Amino acid sequence: MSSEIDSSTLLSRASQLIDLARKAGADAADAVVVRSRSQSVSVRLGKVEGTESSESDDFSLRVFIGKRVASVSANPGFDLQALAERAVAMAKVSPEDPFACLADEASLSRYYPDLQLLDTTEVSSAMLREAALVAEAAALAVKGVTNSSGAGASAGMGGLVLATSHGFEGSYMASRFGHSVSVIAGEGTGMERDYDFDSRLYYAELDDPSEIGRRAGERVIKRVNPRQVPTGKDVTVIFDPRVARGFVGHIAGAINGAAVARKSSFLRDKMGQQVLKSGLSITDDPLIVRGPSSRPFDGEGVSGERLVMIEDGVLKHWFLSTSTARELGLETNGRGVRGGTAVSPSSTNLALEPGDISPEDLIRSVGNGFYVTELIGHGVNMITGEYSRGATGFWIENGELTFPVSEVTIASNLKEMFMRLTPANDIDRKFGVAAPTFAIEGMTLAGQ
Repeated sequence: MSSEIDSSTLLSRASQLIDLARKAGADAADAVVVRSRSQSVSVRLGKVEGTESSESDDFSLRVFIGKRVASVSANPGFDLQALAERAVAMAKVSPEDPFACLADEASLSRYYPDLQLLDTTEVSSAMLREAALVAEAAALAVKGVTNSSGAGASAGMGGLVLATSHGFEGSYMASRFGHSVSVIAGEGTGMERDYDFDSRLYYAELDDPSEIGRRAGERVIKRVNPRQVPTGKDVTVIFDPRVARGFVGHIAGAINGAAVARKSSFLRDKMGQQVLKSGLSITDDPLIVRGPSSRPFDGEGVSGERLVMIEDGVLKHWFLSTSTARELGLETNGRGVRGGTAVSPSSTNLALEPGDISPEDLIRSVGNGFYVTELIGHGVNMITGEYSRGATGFWIENGELTFPVSEVTIASNLKEMFMRLTPANDIDRKFGVAAPTFAIEGMTLAGQ
């Protein structure tokens, strides 16, 4: 394990690559290695269906000549000098990009804390197989469950090695462990499927696989014999935390600086204005100890800090990398992410901060409405904010969840939805995007 974690050799090769690029004519350069180690086991109906294991260290070199930039990628074992010379040759004939550049030297991280992102627990294939089998057996033991779609368990780690021509050198690794199961209830055309899972940085913090299986089984039997409901134009819809997290992802996309620069965000002209209901806040913090999406520095060597992206309903920040910030006339806030050879802004540990009301009281306050547990399709227009998704869940009647509902569509506009959102207090911060249960008033529901 220690040899897999030690990044000193990779960091040395990255630094050599930069030196060779400079000698070949580059004005500036950075080299990154994206590291990945993973193993997983999948089972179905008590038998192993697949066992997978992978390891990779993917190098990327980015070089700058004036306002021209080029990037090349390679696997370990490549010829350093040949790669550097090829990158410089490509940069010389590339079109000019007025915004592409390294992060300013003054913004580079010189010290960063130990965020405790790596659990070195050795997890064998036998342990993964046993966890998957236990999860599936527990789900199948729930009365009413008729079949299995399979269960799985995984363990792995990933990280970043980064060196730049203006002096930054750093690396980190983060572990990730997971258990999941999906099962079926009902027969024939009346079959319903549901699932449960858990994912953690530390193996000992994972939910017991038998508990994951039990929850999956209990979820699916509640979905059997769903009904449709009448169409309504002023329906209060409550989002289960699973779908709430995806909805917060829409907010993150709308305040991403790259989308703003491309004019593909419906919030592009809303900086400093109210975009959520008063009292609501969206935070983003890359430095949470053992945080699911924490990182000591971003893909450019900049250490970000906790930001209140939307404070008391007012938009305060975009997610910014260096090039995106330059295009918008701003400064990076350490949200750059390496994706292949490119750098783009993204969130870290993002959260819609919770309210004061319990989810049970929130449901009671609705009276009659719709509780969504799953969304279908991709009917979200991030340019206009138009929102239309297929949905399944449960009908709320007299403040109580009653019968299952399927084959309906919920629709509105994200601008209006943001202003009508009321969060509960049940946030779970074990996910990179965290959100409590929340209600949105005044949506259109297309049913019968």
